[in-house]
This record gives sequence, C-alpha cells and structure tokens, in this order.
Amino acid sequence: MKGLRHSVALLLLFAATTITSPAQTFATLYSFGGSDGNGPQDSLVQGFDGNFYGTTYYGGARNFGTVLKISATGTLTMLYSFCVQTGCTDGKYPAANLVLGTNGNLYGTTNYGGNRNGGEVFRITPAGVMTVLYNFCAEANCTDGQGPYTGVIQAADGNFYGTTLSGGAYFVGSVYKITPAGALTKLYSFCKLTGCPDGRTPNAGLVQAADGNLYGSTSLNGANGYGTIFKITTAGVFSTLYNFCALPGCTDGKNPRGGLIQATDGNLYGTASGGAYNQGTVFKITTAGKLTTLYSFCPLTGCADGSVPRSGVIQATDGNLYGTTYSGGAHHAAGTAFKLTLAGTLTTLYDFCALTGCTDGASISAGLVQGTDGSFYSTTPKGGTNHDGTAYDLSVGLEAFVETRPSAGKVGVKVTVLGSNLAGATSVSFNGAAATFTVVSGSEITTTVPAGATTGKVKVTTSQGTLLSNVVFRVKP
Repeated sequence: MKGLRHSVALLLLFAATTITSPAQTFATLYSFGGSDGNGPQDSLVQGFDGNFYGTTYYGGARNFGTVLKISATGTLTMLYSFCVQTGCTDGKYPAANLVLGTNGNLYGTTNYGGNRNGGEVFRITPAGVMTVLYNFCAEANCTDGQGPYTGVIQAADGNFYGTTLSGGAYFVGSVYKITPAGALTKLYSFCKLTGCPDGRTPNAGLVQAADGNLYGSTSLNGANGYGTIFKITTAGVFSTLYNFCALPGCTDGKNPRGGLIQATDGNLYGTASGGAYNQGTVFKITTAGKLTTLYSFCPLTGCADGSVPRSGVIQATDGNLYGTTYSGGAHHAAGTAFKLTLAGTLTTLYDFCALTGCTDGASISAGLVQGTDGSFYSTTPKGGTNHDGTAYDLSVGLEAFVETRPSAGKVGVKVTVLGSNLAGATSVSFNGAAATFTVVSGSEITTTVPAGATTGKVKVTTSQGTLLSNVVFRVKP
C-alpha cells in the first residue's frame, strides 16, 4: 500500500549520556514498491517549489533506479527511470543525494552506467527533463575518475565539485570540478605517494567552508591506514588535515563515510566508525585540523542510543546537530534518529521499526534534511509496507524559516528566497535593510541584495508572521 501515512508520538527516556526528549511526531510519507523506486540510499533536497527531490538505487522501469519528487504530505511523482536508453548511456544506480542548483534545477550522479559504465554527472529539471553532463572513464584507464558514489556540491563560483570512489591517476579516487555546461577539470588524484598517506577511496562528498576551501574525507589509508580528513582549494591545492586512528583503539574514529558540514561556530562536524565502543562517533574538527570526539555510540545496553552512523549530520535552526544511525536503537537494531548538542549531549528522537513489520522503515543510511516548515525529511532503504524503503517526516517542534540561494553575495546580486506560505509576503529585508522583491509562488520569492545591506539574517514578513533565514546571509564587499 503506497502513500501510507501515520503519526506516532514518542516520549523517550534514556540514562547515561542521553536525556529526556519532548514528544516527537513521526510520519511515514511513502512506502516504495519497486516500479516507483526501491532502496533509496540517501537523503532528500527541497526544491524551489517546496517539494522534496531524491533518488532510489533500484526500481523504476528497468530496476536501475529513479529520480523522484515527493510533497510534504506524501504525494510521490516518479520523474525519471534510469537505463531507459540503450546501453544505459543515461546512467544507472544513483547512490547519492541531489543538490539544488541556483537555477532551480537538480544535479546528481550515478555510480554506474553512462557511455563507458564509469558513472556520470547529470542535471534534471523539476519537470523531469534529464541531461547527462559528463560520462566518467572518458580517458584511458579512467584517469578522469570512475564511480561517483557521492553527489556534487555547487560552490560559490557557480561550478560543481565532487569525488569519485575509484579511478583517477592512481585508480583509488579523485576530486573533480565540473561546470554547469559539463566541462570537467581533474583537481586531485588520491594515493600520489607510496602507502597512500593522502588517503584513498573517498566515500563522502565535499563541503565548501566560509574560507572558500573544500573539505572532505577518505575512508581508507592515510598515515594510520583508517582514513583522513583533507582540505583542497578550488584550484586543486591539497593538504591532509587529520589521520584517523591516531589514538589507541581508534577511539578518535576510523573509516569515515558521511559528509562534513560547517556549523555556525566555524568548525566542521562529521561521523566515523570506531570510537570508544567501536560503534561509531560524531566528531568536531577545526579548519586547522584539531579533532575532538563529541560522542561515541553504544555506551548503553544493546546500543539503545544507536550505532553505526552511515551518513553525516546537519545543523538545524536551533543550533543542534541532527543525524541517523544505521543500527542500534530500541527495536531490532533497525536504527535511530538523534539530536546532539555541540557540547556532545545526545538525545534519541526516534527508534525505527517501532511498528509491526518495520512499516516505518529500517536500516537507515540517509541523513536528514530540514524543510522550510521546520520538520526533518529523509528516506530509509528498507522497511515500509512493501519492504522496499520509505520516505518520512520527523517533527521536533522547530519553527518554519526561509532559505536563501545563494547564501552570500554583493549588493545588487539576485537572491532566491525559499520557504512556505510566502504568497502573502509584505516585506523582505537583509539584516534590517529593506529590499524590493517579487513573489513568484507560495514557496519562492526573488529579490536583490539592497544597498546598505550588511551580513546577517534575511527576514520575510507575511500575513502569518515573520520568518528568518536559517543561516546568515554574508554580504560580500
């Protein structure tokens, strides 16, 4: 049964490092069933129209994966089925989340397929028009990269940046830049030195920090053999920031596979395997390379706090970190959703497989995304009514907000403001400086950075109240 929706109010009490959480509202938005997609591996992204977009690894017309659109109330539209072209030249098996471009289109990768079966980078419109931007393995021995297991990010220069799991000059992964038109530049190939002290096999994507540099991780090698965190400029200048398993027993973590974020305090946050109980960690690292383990999973009997985080964390509008675990929790080790303060105090928000047959989902590999209504949205690869995965909504009572695209720019730059119930907007301001604006729809406003604007929150006043941006808008000189 598709489109199944239910709500569960939860009040969870944990000892040790977990604390009491207020009631959480969980809803299964959709249960996948094969022809509409199967086994979504990663999270969702919210588009200009307020809907959420994502991929499934399997399912669709040829069982090689799909691109989907789903509303906040659970109405699903399959936008594209992969491998409908002869030889799968349109790609197959998308494993990563999509990214929303500043033009409103969505960009992603497939792990396999394309002209040379090395994977590809693609663009798809919200209406489902697919364009392949680049086919990997275009060079002999795939020196341009192979198997983009992770997605791309759009940096401040308008170009997209990503990693490949294999390929490159030394066959163990690469970092690349690709223009919106599809021109690819090789930035770095891992394992340049004997023993791969720079790391190999990047399992996660990149993040661009406020300093303009890109940060990421490798899951293997480095000085201690268990992965690294690295920095690379948009011109390709590379440096290793941290080598995991620097402490006995890898209590600092090992083999990271989730992406990094930069929080409002300027530090980077991520997840890894290892830790004090060998069930995974959440860590903080400065841009200078000083790492602090914030939390080690599984100090509680049966890993009731969760274990094995397979995705990164996000920072929500309340300043806390939110994420998921693949295993652990109260029900059949099916995984959890959690909140973690920047000081390291963990609260379990939801234990998956709380319903008979795990119709609420299980084995969580995707992280969370916060919608502009304040709730969190994501997917599970297993569970659901048809055992093919779910899409879900988790509300913890956070307020609605607006999001700006881009989040930085000079005076006069065009900015798109995304949110909910924006049709009745009466004013838009940048840190107090009034701006002229146009209401495009109930989820989109276009404006420009006004003269006199300074770095700070963007505020939108509507007939229903005032909405603030989730992050500060940085006004460039």
